[in-house]
Order: sequence, then structure tokens, then C-alpha cells
Amino acid sequence: MRVIKVSKSKGVPKYRQIVHSIENALDSGALKKSDKLPSVNSIRNEFSLSRDTVFKAFNELKKRGIIESVAGKGYYIKSEDVNVSKKVFLLFDELNAFKEDLYNAFLSALDTNVQVDIFFHHFNEDVFEKYINDSSGSYNYYVIMPANLKNVSSIVSPLPKDKVYILDQTNTSLDDYASVFQNFESNVYKGLTELKSKLKTYKQLIFVNPKSNQPEGILNGFNRFVEANSIRCNEISDVSKLQPRLGDVYFVLDDRSLIELIKKIQIKELIIGKDVGIIAYNDSLLKEIVVGGITTISTNFKLMGEQMAKIIMNEEHAQVENPNEVIIRKSL
Repeated sequence: MRVIKVSKSKGVPKYRQIVHSIENALDSGALKKSDKLPSVNSIRNEFSLSRDTVFKAFNELKKRGIIESVAGKGYYIKSEDVNVSKKVFLLFDELNAFKEDLYNAFLSALDTNVQVDIFFHHFNEDVFEKYINDSSGSYNYYVIMPANLKNVSSIVSPLPKDKVYILDQTNTSLDDYASVFQNFESNVYKGLTELKSKLKTYKQLIFVNPKSNQPEGILNGFNRFVEANSIRCNEISDVSKLQPRLGDVYFVLDDRSLIELIKKIQIKELIIGKDVGIIAYNDSLLKEIVVGGITTISTNFKLMGEQMAKIIMNEEHAQVENPNEVIIRKSL
């Protein structure tokens, strides 16, 4: 009990005194990782406090990752790093080049005393739900990339709504949450419209759509564009079955399909940017340098990360549509 000190004098709230006591004990070495803390009831009885006051202190330390609760046993020291003031739970769908840019920008824009724990659900709803359930009550903020999972709103509903932030892809069931998001349908429609004069020089626009975890808005935007402009088009899901032809231009969503397509074009001895064209979705360093540069329709992932960090640090309830841009390179 000697590690906990609570004064009856007015000023610092009682729960804050408990927090400071544990922080000081960690700084002095009186407490170390894996040490057991006094029970909630013993602290309550010793200092004539309410259980809620003790729980408030413990919950703050738990969210910062300093202590953890073990069912049926009590509370233990989990980390000796008292410099962590806030913890962020970050749940991505997957990691790729442009989402790595987003992640790094997000980290750089946060305060140095904020700890971020990143997880990946890989478009698996069961994995998504497990991470949400396991993290509940252990973090100050929850940044979630739901992708195209169907039951996200019900799964995240136990989390405090004002501490949940939706990233990248959203839907109407998540309208009550703060977010930084892409408007996929609008981005594709406007991007292809901006490239219309170049597309008119080709015979056919082919949408290479693997249909694996891609946002529905991309297809909707593509269909809007070809219908509005009477563009001859085709859609293919398996690039291995594609035979490049003179005069075709390809709109490609994923890097694997892009590389396979480029290889097939080179085997046919067609010249990219002259005999055939390529537009890719989402920019990356790879697309900047391969075959002299690939034209892209892309959101600014670095800005997305910075915007999310800003919203969290200011504790804003904002819904921000991330800007999109067309980057014209030699492939078109």
C-alpha cells in the first residue's frame, strides 16, 4: 500500500493522485513490470474513496498501457514507460506501399508521447471483431479502416462513439463517426473525366478489376464515366486471361495486375503510352518509376494520415473528404 499516496487536501483530484503515485513508484523503481498493484477495495478502504474513483485512475493507466487487468487476479504493471500519455488503436485492412505512407505520416503528425499500436484484419470480419473486442477499454482512441466489411457499425458499437475514427472507406451506417475518407465513386468519375481527351485516342477502355476487396464506388464511378461519355469499354477480372491489343487502354486497380499486364504488353512488343495506355489507381513510388511512369488517379495518402492525426489531437468530431488528384505520366 505504501506505493499509493492520497492526500485529503483539496486541489489535485483523488483519482489523479493515485495515477501520480503509480507513476512516481515506476520512476523510482519501487514498482516494476509484472508487479501486482493493491486491489481496488484495499485502496478504497485505506483512503475512504469510492470504487469509481479508484477505477477511474486504473482505467486511465490501462488506456495508456501502463497497467493491465487479469481476470480473477487483479491489476499488474504492464509497462514502465510513464511518458506515454495516450494510446491509439489503429486497425488497418492490409499494408501496402501507399498505406505505409499513410501510416508514417500519421505517426509523424502525432505528439511524441502518443503510442500507436497497429493491427491488420485482412478483410476478415471475424478477425476484425476479435481485435475490436480485445481492445475495448484499453485505448484512448480507436482509428479503424473498415474496408468493405458489412457489419462494422454493430461490431464497433460497444466502443465510445466519440473516441472512434473511421479511415479511408466508409458507408452510411458509419455516418455518426468522425472520419477521413475517400469518395471512391466521385474520385474515379472525375479522374477519368479529366483524362477524357487522352482516352479518346484509344479504341477501347478496359477495366482490370480483380473484384477482391475493392470498394464498390470504384466500379460505380467507372460505369458513370463510360455511360456519360459513350466510351467503348470492357471489364476483366483475371489479367492472366487478358491479351493486350493495339489501341487498348487499361484502368488497373492493384499492383499485381499492373505488373502482370506490363509483362504481357512487353511480350507483345507493344509500346506503353503509344500503342497501349495504362491508368492505375492509387499512386506509389513503383508507379512513379516503372516503364517511365504510370498515370494514376489517387488520393493523397500522406495528407490522409496527417488529417487523421490532427482530428485526434484536437479531439474534433469532423468528417473530412480527402482530396484526389490525377498524375499524368508517360503511360498515357
